[in-house]
Amino acid sequence: MKFTRVMLSGLLFTVVLAGCGSDTETKTAAPTGSCPADPVTVVVSVDQWGDIVDQLGGDCAKVTTVIKSSSADPHDYEPTPGDTAKFEGAKLVVLNGLDYDPWANKAIDTLSARPAVVDGGEVVGLEEGDNPHIWYGPDYVRQISEAVTAELKKLAPKAASYFDEQQTAWQGSMKPYDDEIAKIKAVASGKTYGASEPVFDYLADAVGMTSETPQGYQNAALNESDPAPADVAEFEQSLRDQKITVFVYNIQTEGPTPAQIRGVAEDSNVPVVEVTETVPPGTDSFVEWQVQQLKSLATALGA
Repeated sequence: MKFTRVMLSGLLFTVVLAGCGSDTETKTAAPTGSCPADPVTVVVSVDQWGDIVDQLGGDCAKVTTVIKSSSADPHDYEPTPGDTAKFEGAKLVVLNGLDYDPWANKAIDTLSARPAVVDGGEVVGLEEGDNPHIWYGPDYVRQISEAVTAELKKLAPKAASYFDEQQTAWQGSMKPYDDEIAKIKAVASGKTYGASEPVFDYLADAVGMTSETPQGYQNAALNESDPAPADVAEFEQSLRDQKITVFVYNIQTEGPTPAQIRGVAEDSNVPVVEVTETVPPGTDSFVEWQVQQLKSLATALGA
């Protein structure tokens, strides 16, 4: 069946269906000192990057995240006129790119004055058609954070030192995330994973695990199309044969095929690690979200 998404009321809680819509939020990070320049107006397309940009901008940025809701699927989101209007006056726009949020590019094209743009896919050197879930790549996250800081410094040069301090503080806040990755790396050599969707793949690769997801199945998941029966059968047999150490399951995916494969994993005593594509409600930060999932992976691997 086609890979369609459901959104959730909280990480690892009951999955509920929700209609497509947006929830925007504008906020400034907790004060860390007065800003020596006028705050930069920033628009972020999706909430996977919203918290990071908030922290990098601090008092010197006024940040609006357009999709700040687990009820909207960024892949095929249709912005409202109100959403498009939020881009007006932006000095900086931060996009995921890689055709993950193409509606944001269209909104930028309607503006009378084009803002500076940080396109995550371009920053990390990937191309359309590559896995767009780059917030799961530790190196990619840092590269994009540095690109955001560089643009903020260009737009508000009087606050350059402030933005450097915010970057340093943000790097420090990532220590629990870095520590968890290091702990998993110590035990991940030779371990394999299969995934219901390639959401978590960059992070699994980063800790040293090897993918055993059939390529045809993975391509179908990326394209939100039906996997071939042969790919499903291969996936299930790999689980039964214990060729897969852990099965990574995106709980924001609905459909009989992913659920069927999860059932095979459970019947085969392959640990299931639950992840999400978007930030779950009630999660305060990017680090909190990611560390929760990394801890689940560590447990599954016996770290």
